[in-house]
Amino acid sequence: MKQPNPQRRRSTQRIAGHAQEDHILDPYQHRQKLAEDTLCPECGAVFHGTRWQRSAAKKDAPQRMWPACRRTAAGFPAGIVILRGLISRSQREDLVGLVRHQEEAEKTSIRSTGSSASTMIRRGLVITTTDIHLPRRIGEAVKRAFHGALEIDFDENEYFVRVDWTLQP
Repeated sequence: MKQPNPQRRRSTQRIAGHAQEDHILDPYQHRQKLAEDTLCPECGAVFHGTRWQRSAAKKDAPQRMWPACRRTAAGFPAGIVILRGLISRSQREDLVGLVRHQEEAEKTSIRSTGSSASTMIRRGLVITTTDIHLPRRIGEAVKRAFHGALEIDFDENEYFVRVDWTLQP
């Protein structure tokens, strides 16, 4: 009886229904697997299994900076979301709440470049993220809730995504 050929590894893997490109690598990710319970001295996140989590660390845990903290310290976000349009103050609060909901446990920094006294986000509400997937989720959630135009630009070479959403008058 002939043995079946072992399957060859593909250049892309299917995980949870999405293709994960092997060749797109975050330059801030650690190249070697970290020791279990490694602690980020900056934010207190702990590395368990294959990901960073918010949990208690062991007393003498090894320390390495979490890639999100490394990006923040270097001043190079992985994604930027810009939200623009004429909205009321209550809608603005709803918009920020929606963004915070999408944020989950991701470390995100939100700053407004428009006038806070105005009901118009003139230059935009700028959201920087340390992840390339979160900006798309934020942009799509805002579009579902408020409609408007959404533009997503992913730069594969720089491991960076820019999402622009504009509320059409």
